Amino acid sequence: MLLDLQLDARPDAVRERARELAEAGAAGLFTFEGPHDVFLPLAAVAGQVDADLMTNVAIAMPRSPMHLAHTAWDLQLMSGGRFRLGLGSQIQPHVEKRYGARWSPPAARMREIVGAVKAILHSWQSGERLDFRGEHTTHTLMPPTFVPGPNPYGPPPVLLGALGPLMTRTAAEVADGLLVMPFHSHRHFRERTLPAIAEGLALAGRSAADFAVHPQAIVAMGRTEAQVVAARAGVRALLAFYGSTPAYRPVLEVEGWADLQPELNRLSKTGDVAAMSALVDDTVLDTLAVAGTPEQCAAELHRRFGGVRGVERVCCYFPGYDPPLEQVAALAVALR
Repeated sequence: MLLDLQLDARPDAVRERARELAEAGAAGLFTFEGPHDVFLPLAAVAGQVDADLMTNVAIAMPRSPMHLAHTAWDLQLMSGGRFRLGLGSQIQPHVEKRYGARWSPPAARMREIVGAVKAILHSWQSGERLDFRGEHTTHTLMPPTFVPGPNPYGPPPVLLGALGPLMTRTAAEVADGLLVMPFHSHRHFRERTLPAIAEGLALAGRSAADFAVHPQAIVAMGRTEAQVVAARAGVRALLAFYGSTPAYRPVLEVEGWADLQPELNRLSKTGDVAAMSALVDDTVLDTLAVAGTPEQCAAELHRRFGGVRGVERVCCYFPGYDPPLEQVAALAVALR
C-alpha cells in the first residue's frame, strides 16, 4: 500500500515541503480546499518531485466543468501524467454562503459535473465533437482555437469524494475512482461504503477492476509520550469538528453514537472547542482515527482497507501536529 500525504504548506514554501515529503517516502501529494488555492500548489511542484499529485478535493459546484477540465489537463501535462482530479460537493452553507454559488441536490449535481468534465476531456483527447447536455450545465461549443489537442499522457482520472451511500454509488457509476472520506470507522467502510460501491458498479455495468478506491485516514502517530499527546489532541479536535456536521452522523450511527452528533453541533454554535474535543473520548478516537506508532498505524490501515479490490494507496492526515519526517518514512515503509 502506497502513502499519500497532504501538501499543506504556504504557497511560498510548498516546493521545499513537497521535496521533504517525497524524500520521506510519500508516493503522492494532495491539496485540499482550505486557506489557499487547491490547484496552484500542485502547479508549483509539478515536475519538481517524484510523486503523484491530486486535489483532495476541489469543490466542484462553484466551478465550471470547463474550468476544471482545463486546469486538470494542464496539470496532467506539467506533472508528466501524474495528476488526478479529485472533486467534492461540500455542504449547502459553504456552497451558498462561502462560495456564493447555487445549491442543488448534491449527488445528481456531482453526477452531471463529473460527466461534463469527462466529456470535455474525451473530446480533446479523441477529437470527437463535444456534445454534453445536462440540467445544470451544457457544453456543445468547442472551436478548434480552444482545443489543447491530445494529451500525450492521456486524460487525467476524475475521482469523486463521498461518504453517504447515494454519493458513493454515484462515484462508482460515473467516476474513475472514489475518495473515501477520512471520517469513518472500520465498520462503516466495510458495512456501508463497500456495498454502495458494489451497487454503483452493478448499476453502471462496470467492473471493480476499472474502479480505484482511495481510502483516507485521520492519523494520530507518535513514539514518545509528548508526541502521542500532541497527536491525539489534534486528531480529537478534528474529529469533533467533523462529528458536529449532520452529514457525518451516519458514521456515528453505525457505532451506536448517534446522540453525539447533535451535542457536538450544539457546542459548535457556541464556539466551545474544548468541550467539543472532550466529548471525543479515547474509544471514539481509536475507532474513527488510526493511532499509535508508525508500525501500529500501518497495521491498522492494512486491517481497515487491506484486501479490498482497487485499494492500492491511502491518504493520511496529521491534523494539528507535524510528525517527524523519520516517522513519516517509517510509516511509508511499513505500509509497503
